[in-house]
Amino acid sequence: MNIKKYPYPEYTDMHYIEKKKKYDINFDEKYQYIDNSFGFKFKRLFVRLGLTLIVFPFTRIKLGLKIEGKKNLKKNKKIINNGIISCCNHVHMWDYICIMKAIRPHKSYFLSWPDNVTGDSGPLVRLVGGIPIPTSIKGTRKYNEYLDKLMNDGGWLHIYPEGSMWEFYPYIRPFKRGLSYMAIKYNKPILPMTIKYRKASFLRRHILRRDWSFTLVIGDLLYPNNKLDKHEQEIDLTKRCHEEVCKLADINNNIYDAIYNNSKRIDI
Repeated sequence: MNIKKYPYPEYTDMHYIEKKKKYDINFDEKYQYIDNSFGFKFKRLFVRLGLTLIVFPFTRIKLGLKIEGKKNLKKNKKIINNGIISCCNHVHMWDYICIMKAIRPHKSYFLSWPDNVTGDSGPLVRLVGGIPIPTSIKGTRKYNEYLDKLMNDGGWLHIYPEGSMWEFYPYIRPFKRGLSYMAIKYNKPILPMTIKYRKASFLRRHILRRDWSFTLVIGDLLYPNNKLDKHEQEIDLTKRCHEEVCKLADINNNIYDAIYNNSKRIDI
């Protein structure tokens, strides 16, 4: 895979795709981070139908998507129904669509870069479960209230711990500790997943001009180590999640020695 054609930035949590602002939205204490109105739920149901009938099947053509490890969803069904946090490497604009397809009939929400919600695709991001991360203190308080209710009601929250999307990046970037912080705060297990690449079939290479296809692998649940204090739990769980995602991706020698980011540093 030729990764040199992608303008990956210096820091592993930085975005390199610019989003033009279309919607003027204040992510403050008045914003509905999870919209539970009838009208929104109806539109979300309609979008879900379109995904099931059209978009999910199309992922097989567009990305050559294969899914492995669904047995882990069945095995842990009761635990998942009580609330769960999942994670995955972030390598494509459609990778959350792949996750939605893989975990159905479960429905999930995901933490989103605010620019995704204020951009052209903002309404769709919201309808597939996007929760924008606020930037103000008052907004953060209200956002936390919505997350508290979601997790206490047995919801599914997906987090991209790398912090940004890098298209077709073949390695697993360092994880931020927010993933583990959420798992420990809500006393929920983490379900690790990964997207790895395989060589495209002859037809995809010569007809669709696609060199690579996606395989989404679902792992088994990981739990915090309650014998440690909270700070040590965060570090330990972050490292174990990162190691498991690398393992699911068949990566033995990841290029980054760091397991998690501390602000913009990637060398610790």
